[in-house]
Amino acid sequence: QDTDEFILPTGANKTRGRFELAFFTIGGCCMAGATFGALNGLRLGLKETQNMPWSKPRNVQILNMVTRQGALWANTLGSLALLYSAFGVIIEKTRGAEDDLNTIAAGTLTGMLYKSTGRV
Repeated sequence: QDTDEFILPTGANKTRGRFELAFFTIGGCCMAGATFGALNGLRLGLKETQNMPWSKPRNVQILNMVTRQGALWANTLGSLALLYSAFGVIIEKTRGAEDDLNTIAAGTLTGMLYKSTGRV
C-alpha cells in the first residue's frame, strides 16, 4: 500500500523545513548545554570544596556552581544554535534552495561571528 499515513494540506511538504527545525535545534542545544554545564559545575564544585567537611555551606557552594555553570553553558550553546538557525533560514530564503551549501554557510558564518568577539 502506498497510501499516506497523515493528512496534509494541499501543497504541503512531508518534511519539516529549516525554520521548523530551528526550534528543535535551539531547544535541544539549550538542554544539552544545561546538562553538560550542571555536570561540569558538580565536578568543579566537588573539586573546589574537597577540603571542606560535608555541611550546608559546602552543599550551597556546590549547588551554586552547578546552577552557574548550567546557565552559562545553556546560554552559550543556545545562542550559537540561534545564530546557526537564523543564518540557515536567511540563506535558504535568499538562495531559494534547500541543500548542504546552506548548512555549510550557516555554520561558517556562525563560527566567524562567534570568533570575531575575541573569545577563545
